[in-house]
Amino acid sequence: MQNRWIRYAVVVAGWAFLGFLLSLELYFNYRAGMAGKAGHEPDLFDVALPQFGRATMWALMAPLILQMREKMPLSRGRWLGGIGFHLGMSFVVMATYYLGRIFSYSIFFEKLEHGFWHQALAGFYGRNLVDMAFYWGVLAFGYGLELHQRYKTEELKSAQLEARLVETELKALREQLHPHFFFNTLNTVAVLVRERKHDEAVTLIARLSSLLRLSLERTRLHEVTLREEMEFLACYVDIQKARFAERLTVDITIEPAALEARVPNLLLQPLVENAILHGVAPKSLPGRVEVFGRVVDGRLQLEVRDDGPGLPAGGAPAREGVGLGNTRERLAKIYGAHGELHLRSEPGRGLSVLISLPCRT
Repeated sequence: MQNRWIRYAVVVAGWAFLGFLLSLELYFNYRAGMAGKAGHEPDLFDVALPQFGRATMWALMAPLILQMREKMPLSRGRWLGGIGFHLGMSFVVMATYYLGRIFSYSIFFEKLEHGFWHQALAGFYGRNLVDMAFYWGVLAFGYGLELHQRYKTEELKSAQLEARLVETELKALREQLHPHFFFNTLNTVAVLVRERKHDEAVTLIARLSSLLRLSLERTRLHEVTLREEMEFLACYVDIQKARFAERLTVDITIEPAALEARVPNLLLQPLVENAILHGVAPKSLPGRVEVFGRVVDGRLQLEVRDDGPGLPAGGAPAREGVGLGNTRERLAKIYGAHGELHLRSEPGRGLSVLISLPCRT
């Protein structure tokens, strides 16, 4: 409601400004034409009154002209019909206003000395044609508004398409995650049952159930808080610890200020999975994965670090497979240039994945 009144106020102010400009232009023209003639100083009010009347007339006519533009676009009849129609209408509007102004003057101010039509013909000059220009100016405004609306519509469609694309990629990532977890976890449960470790098997099934429940609850969420992301990640890590036993240690350090920041859903899990599969699994000795989160200068900084073999000499990103590649593409689609992902590694000293995002809570 408030925005509508603001728009009305802007429209009224625009037409009033037009009346003011017309009044000044005509006033100074009169002064220049009467320079040196005593007793012929123009009165600003007398000059301004018809000009503000002209602006008011066009303010009232503009909606009608815009409707006629929709009913009879310029392109009608291979342009000849549309342009001809509006040329005729602009002349009719100009002539109606001009003749109506003379008629009103003869009634309210001073009787015409030589008759109505004589005064109309004698007083007609090029300045009156400016009303035809106003008519076409309103038409141009209508087409400009239409182009703006088309641009906004296309922009909205593009944003919706982008959102559907992100949702599709998230769905593909989730569908890729479920079978992978499900089969690996069931194999681990089978091993625990064969070894008569029933309590560990029950715990692992409960962790898998929690993981699937959280995943289903957030099916259509593009963003979650970092706290919710860590809840999901904790279930995943527990399952992986059961699979790798003493060979895997995962340390998570998240500053309290970062927990309420919003991040893309399933952002960290593919990175931790990548660190386990490529950093810990190839090693014969126990491995460590560390996850850090902090807020620095209004940006959320996340890091997933492992102590695996790292990148090969020369820094070729051999380990940037599906997980890292998908994450990089998702950040680019969601944040553009404001989302950053960098790799830092030394051969034999592990790999760090650094993510920097706008901190939004």
